Amino acid sequence: MTYARTEPTDQEPDIRARPPLVREFLLVAGLFLAYKFGRRAANGHVEEAFRNAGNVWDLERALHLPDEGAVQGVLLHSQTLIHAANTYYATVHFPATVLFLAWLYWRSPLHYLWSRRILAVLTGGALVLHLLFPLAPPRMLPAAGLVDTGQVYGPTVYGATPATDTMANQFAAMPSLHVGWAVMVAAGLIVATRSRWRWLWLLHPAITLLVVVGTANHYWLDAIVVGALLAVALASLRLPRAARDAPAHLPWAAGAGAVPGGGARVPAYAVSGTEVAADSYVTGAAHPARTPAGSGAGR
Repeated sequence: MTYARTEPTDQEPDIRARPPLVREFLLVAGLFLAYKFGRRAANGHVEEAFRNAGNVWDLERALHLPDEGAVQGVLLHSQTLIHAANTYYATVHFPATVLFLAWLYWRSPLHYLWSRRILAVLTGGALVLHLLFPLAPPRMLPAAGLVDTGQVYGPTVYGATPATDTMANQFAAMPSLHVGWAVMVAAGLIVATRSRWRWLWLLHPAITLLVVVGTANHYWLDAIVVGALLAVALASLRLPRAARDAPAHLPWAAGAGAVPGGGARVPAYAVSGTEVAADSYVTGAAHPARTPAGSGAGR
């Protein structure tokens, strides 16, 4: 009689935890459209948006926050740099978040579900603030003395006349979802991977913060508020234990250790006889071969 020895195996994503693709696509698309139409509903509050902008600007000065103009001044030293910042603002925000969710969906479904819920809660909270607190961005505020870099240097995603812009609500600066989504992308990738380089993902929210401030699309307070919202979402929706215990980036093998017929998982060394269970329990390290008592080995 021999006992099985479990060897490390190539691990695949747990497809049982992966939700149906079509359902997820419709869900995420529906949430995004609801957010876009919700933002449009907040449009038109021009006087209130400018009044709030003045209050935010005065509050930042009272709190001795850095002047947004200092960041913009650095960017304006080079037309190439300011054009790159405008391009980053216009093209990275949404595609990066979509790629993040798609990668997690395929590689780590449990991390995907957690991240999708966090982003949904964060975006919903941001929409409520957009409706309750319309805010003109600093590029529109005369007291700020900042340049609308998108209109002057391009590219821009906004119309030249904010009050009649049919593409976006330009009076929804508070909070900054550019920053909020970027922080969540970085946090999600750091949690879901084990590479020694994973902390470099923090460059994405850092660059995003400098870009949204330097292009005068957001105040510092817009980033601070979205950070607070994200902290609440993370505290409310904890990462599932199964996702915390699983090897990140290499989730456990689908069906590993499952006994045909729905039985409980058992270690391979617990299987007696000469047959080795096809679905051995994967531990990531080999178990030493065990010799049953009375076999005569080692005498």
